[in-house]
Formats: sequence, structure tokens, C-alpha cells
Amino acid sequence: MSRSDFIFLLALLGVGVAVFLSIHALGEGYYVMVAFYILEYIVLATAWNILGGYGGYVNFGSACFFALGAYSTVFFNKLFSVQSLSSLDLGLFVLDARQMPYCLLLLAMFLGSAVSGLVGLGTGYLTLRLRGVFFAISTLALSVVTQTLILNWRFVGGARGAYVLKPPEVVGFSSTSEFIMVAMLSLALLSIWIARWVENNKLGVGLQAIRDDEFAAECSGVPTLRLKLQATSLSGALMGAAGAIFPFFVTYVDPIGAFNLVHTVNSIAMPLIGGMTHWSGPLMGAILLGGIQQYFGSKNIITPELSLLFVGFLMMVFVSIAPNGILGLLKAVRAKFKS
Repeated sequence: MSRSDFIFLLALLGVGVAVFLSIHALGEGYYVMVAFYILEYIVLATAWNILGGYGGYVNFGSACFFALGAYSTVFFNKLFSVQSLSSLDLGLFVLDARQMPYCLLLLAMFLGSAVSGLVGLGTGYLTLRLRGVFFAISTLALSVVTQTLILNWRFVGGARGAYVLKPPEVVGFSSTSEFIMVAMLSLALLSIWIARWVENNKLGVGLQAIRDDEFAAECSGVPTLRLKLQATSLSGALMGAAGAIFPFFVTYVDPIGAFNLVHTVNSIAMPLIGGMTHWSGPLMGAILLGGIQQYFGSKNIITPELSLLFVGFLMMVFVSIAPNGILGLLKAVRAKFKS
């Protein structure tokens, strides 16, 4: 690990601790909920940007990968009757009901990321020859097909949905909601670290070459197939991990909520507004746009439908006026002052 990477890691951990202490000081309830959803969008926006921002492949299937992670948690809980367990024997030691959530949440996140990552790998392989709008349409079709399958799968609740009950207590935390929020915070920090690592390594350089001109990149010896498969798998895995945490927080999952258009629209709009050429762009867009949505939603000023309309309007404005997002505007202002 280089010195700059080590400093960045320390700074990232410091920010994470500061965020946790701030939310903890504000108390249980509203602020934990707001933090959870903003952190969730940080993961989705950052994951989308790995393929869409660096590679130039627009993915309309964010909700699909997110929902696959959520329903992997539902499947895992029902298959092993997790909610009826009072203790968990791991051989070397036994976890009681207050310690079990640590292990169960980690397993759910691993399963969700594995399922969505494999689907991302398959998507990348099957859509190898599709580019531009055709790739985008194929990811949208994947979301529709997956939602139809979930709607008709009775084991995970089908159209009626399914409940995933929160554990009553978790060791070391004042509430279960705070524990789940910290899990999403950890995933958000990990996704930012991964995005920066991708950007500064061969994978990111290759994806940027694909974004600029895929045919020229192939002629130059860039392994475009391998890079696209890595990007689709990594992007899908992060979205799936976020989806795996989601049922523990909301306690109820149904196809309409899991495949909500908001997940897809926000995961595209946030990098677009923040800036898609740098790891900080999706982070900036998620905090700004997610904060606005949560504030106006809590005040009942706008409905979810009007929220989507607002996001769509902002996307049109930024595409027309600032296609490089807020980061592009800041660079332009800085260059103007320097000149």
C-alpha cells in the first residue's frame, strides 16, 4: 500500500467514525433513517459509476441488482429459519441472540454480493457484443424479467412480499437500527475505497479507454472483455450487498419496493450531478440529492412521484448545462480564476 493510499484510508476511517458519532449523538429515529438511506445511495451511485462513469456503459438495471441482494436475504432467512433461532453454534463458540446479528448480517451481505455479482458477470458475458443504447435496453429487460420471476416465486413471498424481523438487541449498540446503519456506513466506506482503487489502477485506465473509444482500445491491446466483466461483476456485487442490508432495516420487502424505479433513477442521477470522472462525484451527488429528497420527503412537501420528477428535471439541467457535473463546474471555475 502506497503512502497516499494509507493516508486516504485513515481519512476515510476518520470520516466514518465522525459520521457514526454525530448520528449517535443526534439520537435514535429520524436521523438514523436519513443516514441509512443516504449511505445506501452512496453505495448504489458509486457502484453504478464503476461501469457507467468509468466505462461509459449505462446500466438501467440497478434496481435489479439491489433487489437480488434483498431477496437473497429473504431466501437465506426462510431456508434456514433464521428468525426462529435463539442461538447459533459455530463449533468453537456459541453466539446468543444479542451476538447473532453480527454473523447473520455478514453472511447475508456475502450472499447478496455473490448472487448479484454472478448475475453481473452473466450480464456482462451475454451482452458482450452490445454497446451504447442496446446494452442499456438489455439491462432494463433484465430488471423486468427478474421482477416477473420474483413476483411468481412463492417461497420468497411472491407479490405479497415477506417480513425480515429485526433482532430485538445487538451487543455494543443502543438499537438495532443503529447497528444496521453502521453496517451500511461500513459498506459505503468500502465502496468509496474500491472506486478510488479502480480509478487509480489498470482497471480504471482500461475502462476509461473503453469509454472514449472501445474499438480503438481493442486495437491498442486493451482486454476489453475482461475489463467489462470485472466492472459488471464488481458493480453488481456492491449493489447486491446494499440490497442485502435493506430488509433488516425496513423489515418488509415486496417486489414493488425492491425493484423501485427510484433506485435506478437515483443511481444514475447522483453520479451525473456530482461528476462521473472521479470517485468523489457520486459521493457528492448522493449526499446532495439524497439529503434534499429526505428533507422534503420528511416534511411531506413532495411525494415520491414528484421526487422523481425533480430528479429528472435536475438531470436534464446538468446534461444541458454541466455534463461533467458539479466537479466539472468547479474545475471550470478554478481554471477561470487561474487564467
